[in-house]
Amino acid sequence: MSLHWLVVYFVVFDVSFVLALVLTPIFRQLSHRWGWIDQPDQERKIHAQSMPLLGGLAVFCAFAGNLLLHYLVVLPLAGKISMAAFNLSDLQVHIGGALSVWNKLAVLLVGGAWMVGLGLYDDKHDLKAGWKLAGQVVIALAVALAGMRVTVFIANDWVNIAVTVLWIVTITNALNFLDNMDGLCAGVGVVCAGLFAFIAGVQGQYFVCLLALAFAGALLGFLPYNFKPATIFLGDAGSHFVGYMLAVLPVLTTFYREGVPTHLPVLIPLLVLAVPLFDMAMVMGLRFRRRQPVYVGDANHLSHRLVKLGLPQSWAVTLIYPLTLGLGATVLLWSNMTAALVVIVQAIGILAIVTLLEQLGNK
Repeated sequence: MSLHWLVVYFVVFDVSFVLALVLTPIFRQLSHRWGWIDQPDQERKIHAQSMPLLGGLAVFCAFAGNLLLHYLVVLPLAGKISMAAFNLSDLQVHIGGALSVWNKLAVLLVGGAWMVGLGLYDDKHDLKAGWKLAGQVVIALAVALAGMRVTVFIANDWVNIAVTVLWIVTITNALNFLDNMDGLCAGVGVVCAGLFAFIAGVQGQYFVCLLALAFAGALLGFLPYNFKPATIFLGDAGSHFVGYMLAVLPVLTTFYREGVPTHLPVLIPLLVLAVPLFDMAMVMGLRFRRRQPVYVGDANHLSHRLVKLGLPQSWAVTLIYPLTLGLGATVLLWSNMTAALVVIVQAIGILAIVTLLEQLGNK
């Protein structure tokens, strides 16, 4: 990886970061003006006062604004000048390729906008769970039919479409479930997006790496306003968008390559997203056992259990960040079967510890 590419990565990340820093206070004011406000209750919602809900829209606008700026302004200008004079030939050879993926970028942005729109409607009108799920399925299906789909050694297009829809809907809801404490969903989103950026970057998948960095930058720019004590929430619009992006980024990434000792790199997305997936599975399992609707929120998530164990909220959230980072997903890119199995066993062990913590926190 050349120094020039590192500069490009930092620029893309920083533009999203600065846009989110600037836009979030604006959307905080608009939340009050337009009535997108979350009111506290005495059960699941632990904030003490009404909170603005348009944080997710700020994140989306920072991300989309960054990408549109580069695709509509920077890349066309770069294509019209001779970058050899600036010793940037290694970047110029990729301009045509970058412009050629505009269709994929458009699908990604339109799908993200629809997810944000669905979440905004739910934030304002408290959409019923069945209708919300139907909306997620329709959006995921549209994205898959547009050509952005999972291909895991399966030759059948309809099977790939079905797997893609299931993947996007599952991850979207996992991050929606995870948005239960100040800074949690956004912070975990930064960690996961950073991992996907690293994985794509070391494999020379520049398009995916830049997308992941633009997304991570937008979330990190939002996080200072969302970390405890939060002054604005992601809302369902934001958690839907975070989940959607963390589902689509691995769909765009190639994990298995010829010459890799095993096929286990295809498990990397599951390891990167293991914490939100595991938390959702544990909470849903508990609700099933108690014969409660799985879509009705409660205070039985990992973050809540850590608080019940005596940790302050900010400590509980901060502890989950390195937990998300520590499952060793990136090692699978280069590991032989023995090393890969060690990583998987380690991940299972960490999740077993999480299970023990959840059990202790439930007592």
